[in-house]
Amino acid sequence: MNDNPFLSPAHILSQDIAARRFSPADLMDALLARIATLDPQLHAFVEVYESQARRAAQAAGKAIRSGNALGPWHGIPIAIKDIIDIEGQITTCGSASRLNHRATTTATVVQRLTNQGMIVLGKTQTVEFACGAWGLNQHMGTPWNPWDAETPRTPGGSSSGSGVAVAARLAPWALGTDTGGSIRMPAAWCGITGLKTTIGRISTHGILPLSPTLDTPGPMARTVRDVALLYDLLQGPDLLDPVTRSHPHPATDPMPTLEQGVQGLRLARLPSSERVGIEADVLEAYDRSLAVLAGLGAEIVDIALPLRLVDFVSMTRITQAESYAQHHQNIADPSLKLDEVVRSRLLAGAGLSALEYLTALRQRNEMKQLMENALRGVHALLTPSTATAAMPLSEVDQNTTPTRFMRFVNILDMCALSLPNGFTAEGLPISLQIACGGYQEALALRIGHAYQQATPWHERLPPALEQSPNTKEAWVKSLQSPSNAVALGS
Repeated sequence: MNDNPFLSPAHILSQDIAARRFSPADLMDALLARIATLDPQLHAFVEVYESQARRAAQAAGKAIRSGNALGPWHGIPIAIKDIIDIEGQITTCGSASRLNHRATTTATVVQRLTNQGMIVLGKTQTVEFACGAWGLNQHMGTPWNPWDAETPRTPGGSSSGSGVAVAARLAPWALGTDTGGSIRMPAAWCGITGLKTTIGRISTHGILPLSPTLDTPGPMARTVRDVALLYDLLQGPDLLDPVTRSHPHPATDPMPTLEQGVQGLRLARLPSSERVGIEADVLEAYDRSLAVLAGLGAEIVDIALPLRLVDFVSMTRITQAESYAQHHQNIADPSLKLDEVVRSRLLAGAGLSALEYLTALRQRNEMKQLMENALRGVHALLTPSTATAAMPLSEVDQNTTPTRFMRFVNILDMCALSLPNGFTAEGLPISLQIACGGYQEALALRIGHAYQQATPWHERLPPALEQSPNTKEAWVKSLQSPSNAVALGS
């Protein structure tokens, strides 16, 4: 039996449980013990469903022993972003104004996973109303990026808690959502893998909307294989979400093509003009990634983009109008305890006219056509996920956004995978983004898996969380110091 089963990715945990190397209860005990030790400092979870999870793990073990397993994922835990409803549980959406908001329905994504026997560990922290890419939360607390034990750094938002939970091995995988980079940003800065899916691939029923035109749920895990497996469980039509039934692209199992490699694929690199402003370590890791993929047989090609990627960052009117429509009642009430930065972001849609909103939608369609023409003949556009590694919280300017290389994917309704591709000199994770056309998730996963099989970056654990008791004790002690209390939201 593995003494530390939480160190294994989900697909290995499934194999170990099937082989009776340990039981679901053993795995749950290990994860809950780790959460109890580290999460008071990491602050990844809003709530841990300890008693329910233990009971479910015991029941899963009995079912497996009696030959009544629901499938290979019976007894495997998962963490859920706290904008996703579970009937009877509180969904705060990262807002102190919703501490008593108990859900009356269960989101389709959760229902599909529990139907497979998965066990929900608890709800993870998020930026308030999922409105922000840095990962900060004024009132509910900002999760601590585990890659730096001394300086509080951006965990990435809005799926910040999910990113930290997976990175710190508090959960083997997690669910997040991505409206402008909110899965890929925490994946990049926390050193894990995350998939932004195409609109309509995965149901949003039971998930708090931010911008329904752009909102996409998706998987977050340590490996591309785990992301692919989780994505396949989540995708497909849902009677409760008409968008999943309105597109002509049937659900495609990514597993049959996952091992096919990149031989013969044409992968586009960034134009030289887009390389400006990227940190040297990030750029070096990016170029090294291109060389790895070329060595695996891919053709790395140059293309001319008709638009700058930063142009998509300024395409905010769709999100502003729709998020204001979703949350106008809350943000208009000055007595509610809301993050003032989030309140101002949401209020930005108050003055937009119907003409401005419809013009933005039309402009989006025009941009899609231009970029589709430019990307014709290539299988993916490769970019850094971010221009920098995780930043100290003290240096964050919340009037800016770190989504320079991410927003275009949402605006163009593409899919994209972010995965680790190196580390800075300070030991902070760096990430590669593989952006493919809409409904090409299987292709993005195939490229990412080929890269990940040839590189070791995804295997690293934050050094202070490796299995050295003295190191871990010092790390926990450093986080408990008074100077870190404010950043933790404690």
